[in-house]
Amino acid sequence: MYSQSIVRFLVTVLLVMSATRCWCDQRPNIVILYADDMGYGDLACQNPDSKIPTPNLDRLASQGMRFTNAHSSSGVCTPSRYAMLEGRYHWRKFHGIVNSFDPPILDSEKTTLAELLKKKGYATACIGKWHLGWDWEAIKRPGAKPQGQGDQAKGFAADAFDWSKAIPGGPLDHGFDLYFGDDVPNFPPYAWIENDRVITPPTVSLATPKKTAEGNWEARPGPSVKDWDFWDVMPKLSDRYVDWIHQQSDDKPFFLYCPFTSPHAPIVPTSDFEGKSKAGGFGDFLFQTDDTVGRVLKALDEKGFTKNTIVIFSSDNGPETYAYERVRKYEHRSMGPLRGLKRDLYEGGHRVPMIIRWPTMVAEGVTHDGLISQIDLYATIAGVLQAEIPEGSAEDSFDQSSMLKGQPSARKAMVHNTNANGYAIRNEDWVLIDHKTGYVSKSPDWYEKQQGYQAHSSPGELYNLRDDLAQKNNRYEQEPERVMQLKKLLEEIRANGQAR
Repeated sequence: MYSQSIVRFLVTVLLVMSATRCWCDQRPNIVILYADDMGYGDLACQNPDSKIPTPNLDRLASQGMRFTNAHSSSGVCTPSRYAMLEGRYHWRKFHGIVNSFDPPILDSEKTTLAELLKKKGYATACIGKWHLGWDWEAIKRPGAKPQGQGDQAKGFAADAFDWSKAIPGGPLDHGFDLYFGDDVPNFPPYAWIENDRVITPPTVSLATPKKTAEGNWEARPGPSVKDWDFWDVMPKLSDRYVDWIHQQSDDKPFFLYCPFTSPHAPIVPTSDFEGKSKAGGFGDFLFQTDDTVGRVLKALDEKGFTKNTIVIFSSDNGPETYAYERVRKYEHRSMGPLRGLKRDLYEGGHRVPMIIRWPTMVAEGVTHDGLISQIDLYATIAGVLQAEIPEGSAEDSFDQSSMLKGQPSARKAMVHNTNANGYAIRNEDWVLIDHKTGYVSKSPDWYEKQQGYQAHSSPGELYNLRDDLAQKNNRYEQEPERVMQLKKLLEEIRANGQAR
């Protein structure tokens, strides 16, 4: 067997070889695979105690670089998608999600990643969960209003909209040549949308007679196609990913953005994936998600695209609160060693899986613990392509292409945020939660006790993640100077941005 020193030497040689290669003349295809509510500990190769098999993602990691210190912009979905596609912190504009029939949130005056790539001659497609808003007012009938109020709200009736009209403000207005999806899996309208039109008009209000495999439906009321099948959503999207890839050719580079609707609730694995994990319905749904990844990778292989395609896999935020019960019931930790879940300022809310594969250009089977944000994907891709970012766009994005060559991160600091009332600032190994607590979602008492988390009376929390990744040792009172330094840095970044 090779000694560890020889292995390290060989890895170093590979990284140096990658670093000496020039990719300035490359126009690689780009595929972003974006899971929904997948936790840091759900990836099997990242969590040795995982109860969920992820063979395709494990293979992807073995063929590329796995980032163990990667973050989404927010602990919830819309802001993270906005930030990734615009290269901009979401909190500079908003904090929460786009709700049912809300208007578009992307900035028309800024250039999205898709628009940048389209200008570079790329074919562009978004297939899956959009969740960045549409101009629904353009097809709403005059005088249409939601039915009911508060807890009795039933959403809009199916006839509140003229479904024959084109819906402005969606993916086609932000750089994508094609869109196919159901917008948001648990939001109306429950119907397939192709480009800017609903394929089959909704005629009824949503009905959810069956039980989900885990958790609640979380499906907002509103217009639906008759007998809408939630179980068919991921299979249909998977087919479309494969079909679209097979339609491409070597003559034109492509950008395929695949925002999955899984493993977000409703948790609805199809029958051929039921019981395939040891972590209940969520585990089965995540295993199905991994299968979709495998189908995309296979399609790239079949078309001969693999060598010249950058594949990026990540998730929009941490796992939903059902993850606590999975710890107790299945001993599976979707959050891995991290504290907190979706919505939280703690690491479990926004530290996410990230893998980047680019054969011959990025070393295989390497992990990188440098700080990287999904916000950085914009400038990194632009850097690889030597594409000039338009002034006023992607202002928070760092070009991390040197990380792909094994070099340190260009980023020293990052702001974490989920809502207007709470911010955290990361600077190198230190993170300050500038709020009474990093929780937004309540952690069960039994879990707090099991993990050894202690209540405190400080106005904030300070952790050294190098020594305390689980964020158990609050050093706020012991490090007042560091607290003040981080508060000042947070104020500066919020007010003026961060020098790149």
